[in-house]
Amino acid sequence: QVQVVESGGGLVQAGGSLRLSCTASGLTFSKYAMGWFRQAPGKERDEVSCVSWGGASTQYADSVKGRFTISRNNTMKTMYLQMNSLKPEDTAMYYCAADPNPLGCIAGRSLAPNYWGQGTQVTVSS
Repeated sequence: QVQVVESGGGLVQAGGSLRLSCTASGLTFSKYAMGWFRQAPGKERDEVSCVSWGGASTQYADSVKGRFTISRNNTMKTMYLQMNSLKPEDTAMYYCAADPNPLGCIAGRSLAPNYWGQGTQVTVSS
């Protein structure tokens, strides 16, 4: 059974930092493109960042470029999102997602996940 679990969310002041983690079990982690999505109340779920199978390719939404850094450790079956210079508009539920497409997160291709985590809440106060 596949399990995708996020952790690391919380309440932080504007300008602060958080590090989200995502672990996945029940799948061959190294053969999944991984990504983070977020959804604020009343808004659609949007892709924030993604990383390709081996980690060589990463992509970011314009709103987080230069502030967020995605990474993965295939040995540990874990993906991370380092979030710096957080803003109130970053407040959302953050979801980890897994896409088995080997072209996922390459050359501008967005993820089409088939596995999702339950989410972790990030709240940034002004």
